[in-house]
Amino acid sequence: MERFIETLMYRSRWLLAPIYLGLSLAVLALGIMFFRELFHLIVEIPTIAEANMVLMVLSLIDLAMVGGLLVMVMMSGYENFVSQLDIAEDEEKLNWLGKMDSSSLKAKIAASIVAISSIHLLKVFMGVKNYDDMQLMWYVLIHMTFVASAFAMGYLDKITKH
Repeated sequence: MERFIETLMYRSRWLLAPIYLGLSLAVLALGIMFFRELFHLIVEIPTIAEANMVLMVLSLIDLAMVGGLLVMVMMSGYENFVSQLDIAEDEEKLNWLGKMDSSSLKAKIAASIVAISSIHLLKVFMGVKNYDDMQLMWYVLIHMTFVASAFAMGYLDKITKH
């Protein structure tokens, strides 16, 4: 009975495979959104104000970073929790594949979240006249919470490795 339960638990990791595959559909959705925003930017170039152009470019950067985060989570998560990726020798392989354990994945996710939050906060600051002081305070506090969390996770990871 124990062997059966252990085998069942071990094989249940494959239930995660459709979830990681679903993340690839989210990357596709982000790609569609990215090119839609890029099209809007190109169409509006002759008439757009500089500040609005910067905001649109920041939105593109934001989408690209979220896409990169999704790919990293999708591929590393699959490799760490489901199965090793079998990539042919003649095919290009990302240098971080097979090297990122769950601890380093968490650190990269935290750093990505801080970067994405920074971009969002910069967009808020560029449109500062559209926000009251209380809203600005909350944006900064939330961002600082992300920063502190990333530092805390990095510090905890460092002390547990030594």
